[in-house]
Amino acid sequence: MVQVIQGKDITLAQIIDEFGLQLADDEQFFSEWRQNLPQLTELEQQLLNEVKTEYLHLSKYPVLEPVVKMVVLSPLLRLAGFYQPPFYIASEQEVEISSEDEGTIVRGRIDILVFHPPFWVLVIEAKRAQYSLEVAIPQALAYMLGNSDIEKPTFAFVSNGREFQFIKLTKQGRPRYALSYTLSLNRDEDIYTVVKVLKHLANLVQQNNL
Repeated sequence: MVQVIQGKDITLAQIIDEFGLQLADDEQFFSEWRQNLPQLTELEQQLLNEVKTEYLHLSKYPVLEPVVKMVVLSPLLRLAGFYQPPFYIASEQEVEISSEDEGTIVRGRIDILVFHPPFWVLVIEAKRAQYSLEVAIPQALAYMLGNSDIEKPTFAFVSNGREFQFIKLTKQGRPRYALSYTLSLNRDEDIYTVVKVLKHLANLVQQNNL
């Protein structure tokens, strides 16, 4: 009997068991979030400081997912250049994956998909502020497995507004993944690092270096 799981309900253990996902132990596997990051201008830093101030102000009350997208994710994606050519944005992109024996199907909708036709650039999963990123990571990984391109890596970005984490997945042979450190608004320049990583990924795509 086929088991159908909603993406929002899947666990990391289920992905590992059903799809053979493996955590990469090579530090160079996911160097894109740490090496050759671009510098930000003073204006970009000022805009990010405003994002941080606005979010911290609003977080005195419960911050739901739509507010996270509007107040935090939208300005970050704009500063990274993802609203400009050659990139496009899709919202609530449907995705479905099945295990090798087709005994398990995972269905869901990607919150935000940045793509450079026909390639997926970035899978973005947003959660309300009260949620841990541990909830978003298996969901993002499941959706990343739905990318039909097996030659290029797939990247994801998960956030609850206050915390941020990047994910890389490759599908050559056995699928492998790695996570960045958790970046936080509570640390002085982490939000700068978030945009630097986003800019770096955008640059790599534009230069065909992914």
